[in-house]
Amino acid sequence: MKGILLTNNPAAAEKYSGQMETMYLEGACLMDVLRLARDKVHMGHRLLTHPLSGSVKPGQTPYKSLIISKETDSLDLDSLKIIEDSIAMANKQAETPDKNKELIKDYQLIDLSLIESATIP
Repeated sequence: MKGILLTNNPAAAEKYSGQMETMYLEGACLMDVLRLARDKVHMGHRLLTHPLSGSVKPGQTPYKSLIISKETDSLDLDSLKIIEDSIAMANKQAETPDKNKELIKDYQLIDLSLIESATIP
């Protein structure tokens, strides 16, 4: 899939940095990734993956990876609605994800597997 990967997941950044343009937000939280995606949508990018894919609630994981278009065009209202709704949902479900070191790798793996399923040709 051609696009730009926005992620705060080091595992996703490592895997995809050589395969597609990657914006790695080291140390950022899930909301930072969603806000960056919203800013990019306002600049004319489109969402190519859904910000809340999978069954993990936003407040349960510290990691988020999503793909936006490389090309820009006029504001895509569908992408804008999706990202705004995703930010609102993440705000409602705001929890502090468990930072247990054993679980961190699991959170990274879950996020990575979700983005891998979106990038299979």
